[in-house]
Amino acid sequence: MKLKKEYPILVAVVIALVLYLVLRNTNRIHYQLPDVPQVDGKQITKLEITRSGKLILLNKKDNNWFVGPDNYPADSNKVKSMLEIVEKLILTTLVSESKNYFRYDLSGDKKIVVKAWAGNRLDREFEIGKAATTYRHTHVKLSADPNVYQAQGEFRRRFDQSIDDLRDLTVLSFDQDDIREIQITEGKTLIVVIQKDFKESAGEKTDPNTKSDQETKAEKIWETPDGKKVDMSKLKRFLSTLSRLKCEKFIPNNKKTEFKDPIYEIQLKGTKNYSLSLFAKEGKEEKIYPAISSENDYPFYLADHQVDDLKTNIKKMLEPESEK
Repeated sequence: MKLKKEYPILVAVVIALVLYLVLRNTNRIHYQLPDVPQVDGKQITKLEITRSGKLILLNKKDNNWFVGPDNYPADSNKVKSMLEIVEKLILTTLVSESKNYFRYDLSGDKKIVVKAWAGNRLDREFEIGKAATTYRHTHVKLSADPNVYQAQGEFRRRFDQSIDDLRDLTVLSFDQDDIREIQITEGKTLIVVIQKDFKESAGEKTDPNTKSDQETKAEKIWETPDGKKVDMSKLKRFLSTLSRLKCEKFIPNNKKTEFKDPIYEIQLKGTKNYSLSLFAKEGKEEKIYPAISSENDYPFYLADHQVDDLKTNIKKMLEPESEK
């Protein structure tokens, strides 16, 4: 009898617990996320990124992006990755309504404030905090909303960069097929390699009524002025490296005109002429060479391994086959 009396009570407790859990989860899940309309990244002309009171400006001019007060050319891939977030800021979860921003790196010098402008119109403004524990989401706060949300993607690192980080490190760029002559100067040594047309027999025709007994095919070869052929694979690698050359970093507070007497110089001649000049290291223990290029307005550093790779390819492309 006692068990029969306790049974309805136990059932009532279980039902109450189930109802509590269901209603509790419903309240937690069924909330209305704010509408964040998509913006057209192609219309964005200015990005403002602020952290710790420091403002970084990126401006778009003639479809190119520039960074900082000196309008350095910006890395287009890095700008593109930021614009992808600005365009499609997708909120997935309401995280907090408590205004406890410190917990999510959305206060003081931790938060990153992003503003995106289309001309004089502010199209997007939001704050970036730390990544979520999943590392697939980022904590964010909208400008006119006190709540903290998780946004799709882990993207804080895309915006947490300095002016130097955002500069385009490309210092030399050209179409390899346009180059017809290479001149390399090291001290008093001058190496010249020239592209020439080479005509090769492609076989004989047996029909006596044809206009020509041979058919010729023209191809390009590279050789020194005295007729010494070069290793084409090494030459192509040499040109490939130079055609998309990136520096380690730029040299601050110096102008190209201040650099004199290069220890190594490369001249490339074709439809347009290009040059790269290397200078003595600033100290014996340094692992970078100061350098300047015809295609960049600012002096920069190249790493040891970059210079060594260029010199190695030059040496090997001139070696006789028996020495390789």
